[in-house]
Amino acid sequence: MRTEKARKLWRYAGGFALTALLCAVMLGGLSAWFLGSVALAGLSAAALTFNFHMPGALVRLFALGRTAARYGERLTGHQAALTDQTDRRIALFDAMAAAPAVRGAGWQLADQARLADYLDDVEDLDFARLRADLPAMLLAAGLVGSLIATAFVAPPALIPIMALLAVLGAGLRRLARRGEALWRQVREGRREGARELGAILGAVVPLQAERAWPVHCAAALHRFSQAEDDLLALRRAQAWSDALASLLGPLAAVSVMAAAWIAGARTEALLIPVFLAFSWLALGESAQGISRMVAAALRRRAAAGEIARWTQSASAAAVPAAVQPIAALGAASLQRRAPDARPLAQPLALALKAGSPTILAGASGVGKTSLLKQIAGWIGEDVLESEGGPLTAVERRALAMFCPHDAAILADSIRANLFAPDLPDDELWQALDAVELSERVRQAGGLEGWITQDAVSLGEAQRLNLVRAWLTTKPLVLLDEPTEHLDAEQGPRILARLLTRLRDRIVVISSHAAAPGEARIVRLD
Repeated sequence: MRTEKARKLWRYAGGFALTALLCAVMLGGLSAWFLGSVALAGLSAAALTFNFHMPGALVRLFALGRTAARYGERLTGHQAALTDQTDRRIALFDAMAAAPAVRGAGWQLADQARLADYLDDVEDLDFARLRADLPAMLLAAGLVGSLIATAFVAPPALIPIMALLAVLGAGLRRLARRGEALWRQVREGRREGARELGAILGAVVPLQAERAWPVHCAAALHRFSQAEDDLLALRRAQAWSDALASLLGPLAAVSVMAAAWIAGARTEALLIPVFLAFSWLALGESAQGISRMVAAALRRRAAAGEIARWTQSASAAAVPAAVQPIAALGAASLQRRAPDARPLAQPLALALKAGSPTILAGASGVGKTSLLKQIAGWIGEDVLESEGGPLTAVERRALAMFCPHDAAILADSIRANLFAPDLPDDELWQALDAVELSERVRQAGGLEGWITQDAVSLGEAQRLNLVRAWLTTKPLVLLDEPTEHLDAEQGPRILARLLTRLRDRIVVISSHAAAPGEARIVRLD
């Protein structure tokens, strides 16, 4: 799932984060050492020869390095997480196209509440690397280094430090067990509340007329209230863990200084323990958010489980990745079906050939879109014959690119909306030129420009849809009213270019407009 670009960004983010931690530890320890050295030098003739400039320069260097590294970590980390989200959103549409619920309902995006849940889960999955993985990796590295240093400088200090770490570890395990149950209750409560509230909002007037609205509304809102109570309980459990973790830095610092003092260290001999003690204080700041790391890990686990269940039907329906060309596809007697798979009208003799577009013509509502979806394998379980043998609905779904007349626009970059993340920019711009959209895209900020459904006209959304068809490598391309939102001159012009591009594929078009010159027309009644 993760692209090479995302992996590279995550490596950069990890490097910046490690640099920030090292600078913070060195800054704390060196500052304390510097102050102690100055104090000792001031009490003797060494003050005349003490070099203030080098340690002072190092303090400023580590301060600047910490700030710069933290900014670098945030910038690269968030960019890496957003890159992962883009990849997952593209995979989302593949899963939705294969999901039985989508084919049965006949909608491109199926249940909108389910889509929102999916996108929230994608965010939890990706940003857990920022909230959990990176901080946990840095904290573990800092702990190992500090414990090793403590073992050399003040070994007795390890006793209280390890005791506190053992208690903290037990508390975090308890938080993980309880937090998993609480977060599951939060998710279920919010989902049930949204479902119940959505159901009654469509019947506000009759429910009020029957005096049933207050009861149903209160029941739905109670779900949300209970979910918030569970979330508050989770945050209280986190607060106890954070309070315990906040003791790590001060306890370790005091333990190191006490152990060194008891061992007889005085004056200059205390400078190294002071350095280590203040390094522990700097490390302790990283440990104070440890409960958020656990919570982020819990949310990621729940999100991964939900996404796996959501897409399992698509995974089960997977076919070999190699896409073979199809020269012909058809059926002697294809029973047309409605979106709910019930029989519709009379059986139809269907013969589709590569290089010869087929136009499905007929009055509005006659079933042109349903037939396109049936050919694509979204409706029914029909088997169609090709020159290479029979193709089931599952196999056709992997070979077909269905381009609906109402394009779905993600609130994302234009590049992400083209659904071709691996193609070079030149090919993307050629496709945009072909649909006469390149100038508009340049005005919107180029391929990285941000768009939403409301930011584009119906015609622009339709042309973005046609760009997706232009860029696809699938051998079966199905276009539902491809020129519906385009003017009388532009529509045929763009369609002609697209058909030239797809001349080696099987192309089926539903349309009210005039047919291209060499197209075969199938009239539906």
